[in-house]
Amino acid sequence: MAAQDEIGLLDAASDVVSPAARPVPERDHPEGSGLHVLLIVENVALCVDQRVRKQVPSLLAAGHHVSVITRRDPGNAAWRARPGLTVFEYPAPPEPRGLAGYVVEYGQAFCAAAVLAVLAHRRRPVDVLHLCQPPDVYFPIAWWMRSTGAAVVVDQRDLMPELFAARYGDRRRMRRVLHWLERRTQGAADLAIGVNHYLETRLLAAGARSVAVVRNGPLADRVAAARPDPSLRDGADHLCCWAGKMGRQDRVDLLLEAIRYFVHVLGRHDTRFVLLGNGECHDELRARATALDLAGWVRFPGWLSEQDLFTHLATADVGLDASLQVEVSPVKVMEYMAFGVPVVAFDLPETTALLRGAGVGVPAGDVVGLAEALSALLDDPDRARALGDVGAQRIADELGWEHQAAVYLAAIDRVAAPRRAAPGRRRTSRRRDDSRGTE
Repeated sequence: MAAQDEIGLLDAASDVVSPAARPVPERDHPEGSGLHVLLIVENVALCVDQRVRKQVPSLLAAGHHVSVITRRDPGNAAWRARPGLTVFEYPAPPEPRGLAGYVVEYGQAFCAAAVLAVLAHRRRPVDVLHLCQPPDVYFPIAWWMRSTGAAVVVDQRDLMPELFAARYGDRRRMRRVLHWLERRTQGAADLAIGVNHYLETRLLAAGARSVAVVRNGPLADRVAAARPDPSLRDGADHLCCWAGKMGRQDRVDLLLEAIRYFVHVLGRHDTRFVLLGNGECHDELRARATALDLAGWVRFPGWLSEQDLFTHLATADVGLDASLQVEVSPVKVMEYMAFGVPVVAFDLPETTALLRGAGVGVPAGDVVGLAEALSALLDDPDRARALGDVGAQRIADELGWEHQAAVYLAAIDRVAAPRRAAPGRRRTSRRRDDSRGTE
């Protein structure tokens, strides 16, 4: 695929690929020139998804051709210049409001992905379908892809039943539906990928044939390029950061309660807090911070580029997390660790497994304990430095993407091996007749 290829767009009104944006015909690929890996990512755009932004370059560097189906975003344009990568976009759905909103969003995303997956496969037969989960709705596409000879990989970041319970409570009927979708998805996959061993156990129980654990650590060169900016402290002695998408399950509301105790009960006025990111709860949390009289201590700069995010982390004294999701290995925690920033978080199994001497854990939901642990750590810079050093070393030795990419690529090659060996499986790409706008 030529680097300057245009993006495939889904016309929302007609559910067809827009002729004005049809991809330029791709060059023929020689036999055995690498796999064609098709990734479908729904939750956020390619340019935002931290995991896909590491997986795609790793696949390209390994000699594979990569296609990505993703929601439309201006930031995706920068990815079009990458040789070997084709980006197919569909109109981004509106931010969902409640359960009905998610049903509409996932329905639109499925229809778009189904059409664009057919287009991608016709342009060059897909060897590996890589589903970035959730949502667990793409198994019909997986069934079809398997019938063409493609292998199917499910990259499970979150578990929909647990995620739903964290957001809306334990509604038994809905959880049954979500578990049914989960079983269909895992049953359609040749391989599941999880970010920790909790997910490995859960996915095997849900019917996965096999599971590979691939952590989501940061890239060392991007971390090394970041420089601190003392002006971000806004004149304060200390800077503490939280980073991520602000969904209800992320419990940033608990973090604000801990900051309120830190500022107004412990009387700590020497620290600034920056909550980096956006999401459905962003405006609500800003209003909550104002109501708690925290406007002078807490800033909400919104979603930042990775460069700006890393500048904040390179400046920070402590990284914070308030999630209560036992199944999650927070990406933010690994990013804090990469910068040698000690972490204060709730003591959850996977968070604690990541930290292992790189931070302080307090009982889950204990906002007073979170505030007091933060205060004590800021008053003990030698301890903070020692914790940060442990975290940075763990990223450098084990958790960084440079190490995890090897595990990821080996898993892709392993699952695709039978397809590669199948007679007639490796085919050159088909050319489209642009005069008619069809394959």
